[in-house]
Amino acid sequence: MNVWLASQSERRASMLTPLFPSLVCKGFVELDETPLPGTVDQQVLSICHKKAAAVEDEHGYDLVIVSDTLLADPDDMEHTLGKPSDSVEAAMMLHRLSGRRHQVWSATGIQVMGQWRFFVEHSIVEFEDLSDERLVELVLSESWKGKAGGYDLAGPMGAHASLVEGKESTVLGIAGEAMEILHSFTESSPS
Repeated sequence: MNVWLASQSERRASMLTPLFPSLVCKGFVELDETPLPGTVDQQVLSICHKKAAAVEDEHGYDLVIVSDTLLADPDDMEHTLGKPSDSVEAAMMLHRLSGRRHQVWSATGIQVMGQWRFFVEHSIVEFEDLSDERLVELVLSESWKGKAGGYDLAGPMGAHASLVEGKESTVLGIAGEAMEILHSFTESSPS
């Protein structure tokens, strides 16, 4: 199956490559990822729709996948935490999330035979109280780069955070139901 992950996310690519060994991972260089106003689920879905709209009609792939992830601010569920722009912003986000629970929202679009289907889900993650030294280590690891909320649950933060509710794939960047459907494509394809 000829699959295009329209994303620059190494984490999403690592999740999908075992399913689709010939996966092409190529994101959009000049795409405005500013969400439309609304609730967190509406915001993350609006970015996912922008990515889907950027996919050319004649792309030549059997399957196209777009996705986006945002965190709900634990102090204001209508405000989002996106990707930190630098190490200072990453440290501020991690400090804000330290010792708390928060929602991670992912929206994923799957295009098959020219038709899009979208999925939006959230999971709940809890951080342990992070010491100043631990915060510095996490920021210096640079695992925050390109990650909503400034962390990667499958990276160094995994030792300091736990999934409380929902699916891990949602936290890592692909809505859980979408991931299940992507698994079904590999189960139904001939060997």
